[in-house]
Amino acid sequence: MSRPLPHIRQSPTDPAFVQDPYAFYERARGLGKLVFWEDYGMPCAIGQAAANAILRDRRFGRTPPEPAQMPDHLRPFHALESHSMLELEPPRHTRLRNLVLRAFTTTRITALEPEIAALSHSLIDALPERGADLIAGFAQRLPVIIIARLLGVPEENAGDLLRWSNAMVAMYQARRDRAVEDAAARAATEFTAFLRARIETLRARPADDLLSHLIAAEEAGEQLTTEEMISTCVLLLNAGHEATVHTLGNAIKTLLETRTPPRALAPDRVDSTVEEILRFDPPLHLFARWAYDDIDVMGHVIARGTQVACLLAAANRDPGPWEDPARFDPKRLIKPNLSFGAGLHFCLGAPLARLELRTALPILFQRLENLTLAAPPSYANLYHFHGLETLPARFNKRP
Repeated sequence: MSRPLPHIRQSPTDPAFVQDPYAFYERARGLGKLVFWEDYGMPCAIGQAAANAILRDRRFGRTPPEPAQMPDHLRPFHALESHSMLELEPPRHTRLRNLVLRAFTTTRITALEPEIAALSHSLIDALPERGADLIAGFAQRLPVIIIARLLGVPEENAGDLLRWSNAMVAMYQARRDRAVEDAAARAATEFTAFLRARIETLRARPADDLLSHLIAAEEAGEQLTTEEMISTCVLLLNAGHEATVHTLGNAIKTLLETRTPPRALAPDRVDSTVEEILRFDPPLHLFARWAYDDIDVMGHVIARGTQVACLLAAANRDPGPWEDPARFDPKRLIKPNLSFGAGLHFCLGAPLARLELRTALPILFQRLENLTLAAPPSYANLYHFHGLETLPARFNKRP
């Protein structure tokens, strides 16, 4: 017999929650591994085991079993979403992911390391000598320029990519309203037109970039359609760029506030430090699934057609897998965390995000001597995401 879920209330746009969602997660954890978040009207997995089970269970998926009616003003946005791997299930998801992986290879990602290092130095060179906002001057610029180069999009369009990405990702935030929806639809229209023209150019004159390789990718005689390529590029930009911006900012803040010694970013330690950064303060806090059947999760039956949320940041601080989980410990033994999800929809861009972090962070802390916070950093009202609005810092820049 299914046990009723304990209920809890918390506005996701409340300023105190935006600055520290972890206090709410601990309050919810005291009620159980699964709770019903009244403000969202859905069950939420708090514990690591529950969230991991839902993410890996194929009876849960991203597509609602009964698709909702689409409002006319959002048709451009949903036209992109309808071809996005993030919103699809097998067999179409399998076909798309396999085709994309033929272009988005480990070798191609690993080869970007010198470029990420060179760009990190270039961005630091451009910073003022004594202090700057490291979100605007570094964390925002590095991932969007790298993804533009990777895709084969002219770097001078990086500002447009950033603007379109911010507008579209806002659709997944708790602050969503009609103005956000209209901005996302405009961004989707402009982004689609831009990429369609770029694809036609590369069809005629292929280059050594990801978009050209996506055009050529083929499996069993099948290729990506233009619409699928456009949606894939949008997904790679929005998901990969947005997450890396937040993780870079959160990482710098955490390393400074915890007075983590520079040794933690040494070549033999940086990987474990990066994993602890991802566990401790991840960029995405809530990821939802739909139940395709009546499914028992930790003694609670989730009814078919119910949307359920996996609270990834809460799961990453579960005291079951991690001792003293609210403490940042770069020496912690690496264990799998849920910052990039799990199962079928595990983040395709995770290797690139990790590479950017382990390459850029050591360079930043080597080049900026006496790096300190110039003012308390402030998180932006972005939930389900979690990232800083600004990161004002003081430093002495080394050549």
